[in-house]
Amino acid sequence: MGASVAADQEEADLKAFMALPERRSLGQSVYENLKEAIIEGTLVPESRVVETRFAEALGISRTPVREAMHKLEREGLLRQDPKGGFYVVGLTRADIEEAFGIRSVLESYAARLATIRYEEGELAPLEEKLAEYQDCLGQGHLAELPRINTDFHEFLYRLSRSPKLVKMIKDIRVQIFRFRQVILKIEAMARTSNEDHCLMMDAIRAREADRVERLVREHILRGQDIVLREFDMTSVQANT
Repeated sequence: MGASVAADQEEADLKAFMALPERRSLGQSVYENLKEAIIEGTLVPESRVVETRFAEALGISRTPVREAMHKLEREGLLRQDPKGGFYVVGLTRADIEEAFGIRSVLESYAARLATIRYEEGELAPLEEKLAEYQDCLGQGHLAELPRINTDFHEFLYRLSRSPKLVKMIKDIRVQIFRFRQVILKIEAMARTSNEDHCLMMDAIRAREADRVERLVREHILRGQDIVLREFDMTSVQANT
């Protein structure tokens, strides 16, 4: 990438970041806005994120910007350039396959435990999320679906009553959300995802732990196929 092209990209990324909604505190604002920009693709993979330029544009010291970037580096969203600055980390095919493989094991087991361990009345939040998802889907509000989908899964896995298992799932939550952004922007897949959730709920209500475990695993691996297909298509377009 030529110097002028790189500079233009940095300027575009900075403007996109500045356009994101304001948050509560200064440090949290920088962190959350940067994270949101990376997850949603506003800051594209391999784009350069310069600490001083963001600090100057926001009219703040470099300290909260630096802290936010190091936190995102620890989460695997940014990588530091030895020559200075950070770059947005892209995903490789191996990254995608590994993340979905781990998810299929952890989340299917969590759903199995939830099916066995949930108590009377605890399925209400899941039912509400199904209804909210269906309402947004029917109105074509696809941008809302990743958030609702994430809420559904988090409510379900909390019912496993296994804090260690839930923490392990949360440790890969950022990557999971990036994948959901890809999957649920495709309306046909968004509908299939909702159908899967309805089948899961039927099995959970019936206390069919084996069936729930299988459905969740199939659901996740179906998502993997979509993400890999999108990844391959993007790679081909980038090389033509």
